[in-house]
Amino acid sequence: MFIFKGFLKVLAFIFIGGFVVMSLWNWLMPVLFGLKLITFLQALGLLVLSKILFGGFRGGGGGWRGRHPGGGHMWKEKMAERWENMNPEERERFKKHWKGRFNWWKEERQ
Repeated sequence: MFIFKGFLKVLAFIFIGGFVVMSLWNWLMPVLFGLKLITFLQALGLLVLSKILFGGFRGGGGGWRGRHPGGGHMWKEKMAERWENMNPEERERFKKHWKGRFNWWKEERQ
């Protein structure tokens, strides 16, 4: 019984996911980019392709996140470790550097 419910959930996901992808594509892409309408099977293909490229659906898997247990936040851990090893002067230089990188647009507007 448990396997049957799981199978039904997978089928529902495939059907609903394919329908959503097809509907969104057919609603947006022809108008925005002049592309052709797609069929349900083509929408399923796009869904599978996005899973392969981006890792998707359950939080695990490929994509840029890799297989880190923290869900792809290894850079945060590395940055925290780096921050802890900085002395106060290095921290201040780091803050000024990044503040300058993110505030460039304010200078242009003035």
